[in-house]
Formats: sequence, C-alpha cells, structure tokens
Amino acid sequence: MPDDAKPDSRTLLRQAALTYHETPRPGKLEIRATKPLANGRDLSLAYSPGVAEACLEIKDDPANASRYTARGNLVAVVSNGTAVLGLGNIGALASKPVMEGKAVLFKKFAGIDCFDIEVNESDPVKLAEIVCALEPTFGAVNLEDIKAPDCFIVEQLCRERMNIPVFHDDQHGTAIVVGAAATNALHVAGKDWGEIKVVSTGGGAAGIACLNMLLKLGVKRENVWLCDIHGLVYEGRAEDMNPQKAEFAQASDKRTLEDVIEGADLFLGLSGPGVLKPEQVARMAAKPIIFALANPTPEIMPDEAREVAPDAIIATGRSDFPNQVNNVLCFPFIFRGALDVGATEINDEMELACIEGIAALARATTSAEAAAAYQGEKLTFGADYLIPKPFDPRLSATVSSAVAKAAMESGVATRPIEDLAAYKEKLRGSVFKSALLMRPVFEAARTASRRLVFTEGEDERVLRAAQAILEETTEQPILIGRPEVIEARCERAGLKIRPDTDFTIVNPENDPRYRDYWGTYHEIMARRGVTPDLARAIMRTNSTAIGAVMVHRDEADSMICGTFGEYRWHLNYITQVLGTEKMHPHGALSLMILEDGPLFLADTHVHSDPTAEQIAEAAIGAARHVKRFGLHPNVALCGRSQFGNQDTESARRLRGALEILDSAPRDFTYEGEMNIDSALDPALRERVFPGSRMQGAANVLIFANPDAASGVRNILKMKGGGLEVGPILMGLGNRAHIVTPSITPRGLLNMAAIAGTPVAAYG
Repeated sequence: MPDDAKPDSRTLLRQAALTYHETPRPGKLEIRATKPLANGRDLSLAYSPGVAEACLEIKDDPANASRYTARGNLVAVVSNGTAVLGLGNIGALASKPVMEGKAVLFKKFAGIDCFDIEVNESDPVKLAEIVCALEPTFGAVNLEDIKAPDCFIVEQLCRERMNIPVFHDDQHGTAIVVGAAATNALHVAGKDWGEIKVVSTGGGAAGIACLNMLLKLGVKRENVWLCDIHGLVYEGRAEDMNPQKAEFAQASDKRTLEDVIEGADLFLGLSGPGVLKPEQVARMAAKPIIFALANPTPEIMPDEAREVAPDAIIATGRSDFPNQVNNVLCFPFIFRGALDVGATEINDEMELACIEGIAALARATTSAEAAAAYQGEKLTFGADYLIPKPFDPRLSATVSSAVAKAAMESGVATRPIEDLAAYKEKLRGSVFKSALLMRPVFEAARTASRRLVFTEGEDERVLRAAQAILEETTEQPILIGRPEVIEARCERAGLKIRPDTDFTIVNPENDPRYRDYWGTYHEIMARRGVTPDLARAIMRTNSTAIGAVMVHRDEADSMICGTFGEYRWHLNYITQVLGTEKMHPHGALSLMILEDGPLFLADTHVHSDPTAEQIAEAAIGAARHVKRFGLHPNVALCGRSQFGNQDTESARRLRGALEILDSAPRDFTYEGEMNIDSALDPALRERVFPGSRMQGAANVLIFANPDAASGVRNILKMKGGGLEVGPILMGLGNRAHIVTPSITPRGLLNMAAIAGTPVAAYG
C-alpha cells in the first residue's frame, strides 16, 4: 500500500471501535443469573412455587423489594437520543451504544447493574410519563442525552412524581465535576468564589447546570455572564430564550463575548470549537481559569491559551490533555451512595458532598493504581492535576460514603447506615479485592510499631508502598538506596514523603554503619568462604544481604525484598544471615483471592524437591498464617495420587507428611493425599473417599512439587482473575519476606502489614 493510501488515525480508531463493539459478541452488556439453577429444587425456589414467597413479602412491605430483588442495585439509563454526545439528534436506536457504554461504566466503577432503555418519544411530557411508569423496576434513574430545554421538563416531572433518585447526568454530573475542578483551580490560583467573574458560553442543559452549581458554591449571580450562539444573555432579549437562561440575564448594554471577557477569572465553555480566541484570553484576569469543555475540539486549544497566558489553569473534555472533565468521576459514585441508603432523591447536599470528595482526592497523594493506569503522567496536585483520574480506586469509598452521609443528614435516606466507617471499608473492599480479607492483619499490625526495611528502596512501587504504610499503619519504613535517587523519584511520582523526614535511608554507597555491617556479615560467613574483601563488596552492592544484616543486628524487625531478581537468589542471602537450626524457611505461602473466596497455596518457591518433613512443616506453617486472616485452616495435601491409589515417589512423600501430622494433636483440619478437584469439591471427595475427616472445601492446598504449586498460582493469577497476597516466607519468625517482580504497590502494602504483625504470632 502506498504511503498516501495508509489509513489515518481517525480511520484506525473507527475500525477499532467497531470491532470492539461487534466481537466476540455484539454489544457491551449481558445478563447473568446471580443464583444457581442446576436442578429441580433450584427451579422451584427461583420460580414457582418458591418465588411467591418473595412476592408476598414485597406486597406486605414494598421496602422488601431491595431485600429480595435486584431493584436496590438497579439503575435505568434512559434516553430518547435527541442530544447524543456531539452527534446531535440521532434518534433512540442510534443512541443505544452510548447507553450501553454508560451501563458498563456503572458496573465497572461502582458495581451497579443497569438496563439501558432507549425510548422513541420526543414529547418531554410523554417521555416523563414513560419513565415514571418504570419506577417499580428500578432503584434509580439516570437520564441521558435528552436535548434542552426538554431535559429540564423531563427531569422536573420525574423528580416530582417519583420516589427514587432521578439524575440527569448531562446536567448535574457535568456540573459536579466542573465544581470539583473549579474548587481546586481557585485553590491553585488563590482566588475566592465570592470575588471571581465568570464568563460562560453555552446555554444548554450542561452549561446552565454548571452555572447553578457555581452559584451554590459561592459565585455571585451578578458576576456571571452567560453567552450563547446569539451573544450575551441580557434582560429583555427575546431570541432563543427559556426560563433557565433568563435566570442569568444581565442588565447590560453589552452584547458579545468580546464585550464581557475583560477581567474574567473563569471561562466556562460548553459550546463549540474555536469560540474563545487567544486575544480574548489575553484580556482575562491574571492566572485565568479556562474550562474549554467542547468535544472533541475545545473552545480554545490549551497551547494557544498558554501562548498568551502562561499561568493559565486549563481543563478540557479530552483525555489527551491534563484535567479532563469526565462525568465518570461522579455518576457511578453518587448513585452508589444514593442506592445504598435508599435515598428518595439526589439533592443539593449530596451533590456538594460529591464535589468535595472528588476535589479532596486530587489534593491528596495519587494512588498507586491510578499512577499505574496513567504511566508517564505526573499526577501531583496543581494546575495540571485538578481532579483525580477515573481509574483512581479511592473514588468509590471516598465519594460514595460522602454522598451517603449527606443523604442521611439531609433526611432523604430510607435505609440509613449505622456505621459509616464500616460502610466505607466495605466500599474499599469492593475495589481492593484484598481489603476485607486483610483487615484482621492490618488491625494486628497496628498494635505494634515495627521497623520494616525495604531492600529495593529506589523502586517507585516501594516508595508508593512506603507512603501508604505511613498513612495506614504505625510501621516505620527503612529504605535501602541512594538518597538523591529516592528524593528525585518521590518528586517525580508526586509523593509527599521525603527521605530522612518521613523515613530513614541506608545508603550502600556512603553509610556510617558500613564498617559494622560488613564486619557482621564476615563474622557470620567467615567459615563459609567469605573473605573480608568479599564481605566489603557484598555490603556495598547487595541490598538483600544488607537488609538481612540489619534484621540480624536488631536494627529492623523485618525485611521485604524481591521486587526484582530471582526468588532463590534472595533466599540464599536471607538464609545465610537469618537461618538457624531452629529457624529456617519452611516454604512460601501464596494467598490467592478469587471470586468465590480465598485459597492458600504452598510451597510455591522454597523447596525444589520437598521431603515428607518439609511438606508437613509447610502445612503447619500455612495453617498458622491462615489463622491470622481470621479463617479456619482446611488443609489438603495435593498430588496425582488419590487416597493411596498410586505408589509414586511424590505420593509416598505426601503420605509421609500425613503420618507426621497425625503424630501430634493439631489445631487445624487436614486430609490427603488427594487430587485438587477432590480437595475443592466436597461431594466428589465423599464419593471417592467416604467419611473423610475434612468437611467442606479445602482453603489450603499443600503440594508435593513446587512446580505444581507455582503453576496453579500463576494460572489462577493470569486466567482465573486471582489476586495474590504474598508469597509469605514461612519459618523465619516473620523476619523476612521475598515478593516477586510482578508485585504492585498495594501488594507491597499488604506484605508490610503481614511483616508488621508481632513476631510472636508467626512461625
């Protein structure tokens, strides 16, 4: 294909978008059952006759609909397709991909189920009647892409007649995110709501809603100048007016944007491309705030604005510029909070709470997950980072809980939440799969202030984990690395922590303890071929060995290493320094958090060919750790052999481990040897080995071969959607843990909590 025949980026995007929507099956949504339907009994419960019991409960008390049906977590996304994105009035059917997309965002970001409902009805009153008639089905309604001024009529009628939240996202979602961005923009610019002059272009639903929100935040009405395609909205104007615009009419002889832009502090554009000219920006106030939100081409491009106003604070609606005003920051979470308290409406108090929650998150340190999703961007609060990114997982807990609290305080909640802190923690658990399971571990870690040394202290994941540790625990991080590198990387990542202020550093290149460290290492290793010169070299270059020496010298309580390198390489140095006859590695335990619950696997890394004694040690150590998570250990010894049906070498070792476990009382349940399916399926196990001592599914699998354990671990991670916590190094008194190079900052935080639990709790 000649160069001039190559498809342009627009064509490539179009092809990719169409393929995305078409394959592997058309559309972006499907419906799945939440209850089993595998036999006649299930059928009798799901439908006749059992379903009648749920019907009668709801008949007696309508509030039971949220208890026995999906209504309490179900939102209708409703549109007539009259104002779809920048495409205009394309009709209800053509709007369906957008409404499906909206439903996907609800599910992805807030776990809310949706039905998209496209209605062929252009009359706003009739459309409102249709929506109102749907109230028995849904817990809330999201109106979408309905043209102005019809959208005002539809929303008003629905709000008056319905006893569930009705929210027109084009209006209020945009207004909330604009409000959050403007809150922080004023903070950066050093300006006050009551003093700024606002000039806006665009008299549609979103524009009017944004101006109303700015008034609620403190802008004075007389300082708001609204322009549309016909010029300034002024008192006495008759052309293209409606009551909503008339609220912002100015008593003035000025008539154009050019006339009113002088001295403006905030330009709010929800109109079209090129509306704001560079020369007009030059006439705005110092540190002008420019929200050019037209899509896909804004009212002015950011680089054009900065040419004449280098100190401008700019937001757009595009993802390829900083400060994208994106409604997904708002609507999933305001609905989450509203649904969870059974709110009858979404009111001003809830919207303002949503604004403050979003704005406060941007002022806080960026989450590691958001940083990973937006690699290469500097996510530090300031002119180029006014609002958080949509993939910041803290949005759910922060914003939804703020909305729920506001709903309760304003009296519109029908199911108030008694413990908001527990509710917020539950929301965190819905985003961070490890949060709820790790709660008892974090609580135990908070009872002691332990010193944790991270041997790869220059790694950004470690730095983010260190900041989280300081925010969420009482532990004291110590980082091994070069101070100037750590300082620069903290700055680049937008972290608030700084060396020697928030944490201490061991600098391998220049540390006053160097002589003591190599001397200690040489003393330990002198009869294992390590000369003084080699000890000096290792203490200059090997951060794992340095960390182990620190723990040995009681300058740290535990160490965490392994963000790069091979597991057994790290294990070698840890065992050299910290291993004793009584205290030695028993195995590596990985906790896999799956959709249906946790599953522990061992030994995934330590023993290449474990003996029966080592398998038994791994089982005992695993059971001890499982209890730290508040769970009862149900341990299965797994291999190819099933209860003695094979006489292989691995089967003999598993049976030997079982004999060792049987030799003394144990405070956990165990059984073996068996296949993995028998371990996880109690019915199958009962068929092949009736009367097994184990009840229910195993939650700990101990393998005779580390290749099998590691293979299961990786399959569950890559194909089963499992989230790993660990590996947890067993047998060294919780003094050392070796992670793997795929570890995330959240994973390091989890490991810090495990390492931060008092030593007496572990073996």
